[in-house]
Amino acid sequence: MTTRLFRLATATLFLTTASLLRAAIAPAENLLPADTIAFFTVPDATVFRTTAKQSPNWMFWEDPAMKPFHDKFMAKVNERFIAPIEQDLGLKVNDFLNLLQGQLTVAVTVNGSKGHDDIPAGGILLLDTKGKSDLLKTNLALLTTKWKDAGRALRTEKIHGLTFTVVPLSTNDLASLFPKRAPVLELGKEPKPEQPGEIYFTQFESLLVVANASTVAEIVAAHLTGGSAPALAEDAAFAADKPAQFRDAPVYYGWFGGKTFFNLLAQSPETTDDGENPFGAKFSPVKILEATGLGGLKSASFAMRESREGAALSMHITAPEAGRAGLLKMLALPAKDASVPSFVPADAVKFSRVRLDGKQTWAELQKMVTAISPQGLASLNAVIDLANTFGQQKNPGFDLRTALIGNLGDDIISYQKPVTSDSLAALSSPPTLFLVAVANADETIAAIKTVAAMGAQQDASKPPREFLGRKIHSIALRGKGQPPLLLSASGGYLALSADASTLEEYLRSADGKLKPLRENASLAEAMQRVGGAGGGLFGYENQRETMRVTFRAFKNASESANATKLLPAAVRDWVDFALLPEYEKVQKYFYVSVFSGSANADGLTLKVFTPRPPQLN
Repeated sequence: MTTRLFRLATATLFLTTASLLRAAIAPAENLLPADTIAFFTVPDATVFRTTAKQSPNWMFWEDPAMKPFHDKFMAKVNERFIAPIEQDLGLKVNDFLNLLQGQLTVAVTVNGSKGHDDIPAGGILLLDTKGKSDLLKTNLALLTTKWKDAGRALRTEKIHGLTFTVVPLSTNDLASLFPKRAPVLELGKEPKPEQPGEIYFTQFESLLVVANASTVAEIVAAHLTGGSAPALAEDAAFAADKPAQFRDAPVYYGWFGGKTFFNLLAQSPETTDDGENPFGAKFSPVKILEATGLGGLKSASFAMRESREGAALSMHITAPEAGRAGLLKMLALPAKDASVPSFVPADAVKFSRVRLDGKQTWAELQKMVTAISPQGLASLNAVIDLANTFGQQKNPGFDLRTALIGNLGDDIISYQKPVTSDSLAALSSPPTLFLVAVANADETIAAIKTVAAMGAQQDASKPPREFLGRKIHSIALRGKGQPPLLLSASGGYLALSADASTLEEYLRSADGKLKPLRENASLAEAMQRVGGAGGGLFGYENQRETMRVTFRAFKNASESANATKLLPAAVRDWVDFALLPEYEKVQKYFYVSVFSGSANADGLTLKVFTPRPPQLN
């Protein structure tokens, strides 16, 4: 009897294990084609839902106090996106989203395109239902029947042993969501007629596979059935990114193949010179990629992780140091201290510091402009020469390159103070101070004043104001009602602000009586979660206070009928700021956030950490 039970248990365990192994769907990178340009994936939707419902952002959005605003916004989302899909394709989106239990992946591939032909990029959707595969099969059967009854000429194709249903699309399908592509024009030939697309879909075990072309479906099918088609996992750039970026089970992540994309872009033809180009030169994608340095970007990726401690976002650009130029060289900051200086006040609600070398950045910028168009550099130099001519009318020795660019250091700091008024103007322009490290502040200020005088009339009779032994200069800006820009210097920095009290507070900070932001315990703790501030870039935000200002600005705008000015015209009817609750009802969902950036021989990294608000623990 015991032997029989043992055999039965063994057989049951074997069958159960075999079933689980058979049901395990490979991760996205093992299923996607090697020519994938970009993809986004949620590895486990069940984990994602559980994590999301516990996150402060989700809880804020679902809070009963937000319901009026939430409901109107979601109604517009349904009207703009969901309803057209359901109407054009005759399906219910929730019938499939509710089945999502495992991975959800969306990807774009090259699909044999040359970048300037009429071959569409490949599109892929993977949706794993895990234990709901039977329900997926039922829903697909019902949908297929509905399409046939509606007169769609469906067909089936066998691809690597999988039966794909092919749904032809009319030119009107999804037209409200995606603009029509411009026809490909070839010299001496009639434009090719627009070809309606097709949707290929099939079910493999618990996985729904959707593609927009047979060539794309074929590669995914090969990966599912043991075929030999190359997969993204074999791509050298992705393989290098995976262990660093996608380990430790991120809630979701994404990847962009820079080399694949820019190679495709480089195949686009050179623009024609029609005589209207102000730089007097032809442009080609290859020339622009080389000049900006983007051709050296191998890949980019991001990963989001959530825990009880908070949300951590990591973004990385793979761009080897030896091949960096242009923008990538500018952004590759040196490993210098970017922590909060002692003069930044404790009540600062935003802070950022970047150790960007001004002179090196200017030199790299000139190289970029020259590489794209030598005439462009000539135009830039002509503007500088015009400023020199203007300045030399009062100072014969004036030279903008020496006085402004030559004095730039390698430190730029900014911080924002709390607003002191509920007026829309004050809420829209909170008191902010900018600090730029300079070698000779007097020369730099004189250069800025000279350039400003070229665009707006200055009151030359008004001398700078004295404050604690420092001079505060005032520069009038163009635009009616614009407050003047105030400039002063202290501690090796040029200080700029439109708020006199903020500037004066900075000039007083040398007395040591100011309570500094750097002593904030939440800031110090969060800083460690992003690797410190020694990578040349660091920032902090008191989100509780900045969101308070945002709520005030939106509600004040709605009361004064100025809300529409705060948003693009396309989405102005999506939101009604008058429906927002009083901020005190939802402020518990906001706390602080920090970010840091660094560069090494491999590439550039940005980390963001948002601690969980203590009120939610």
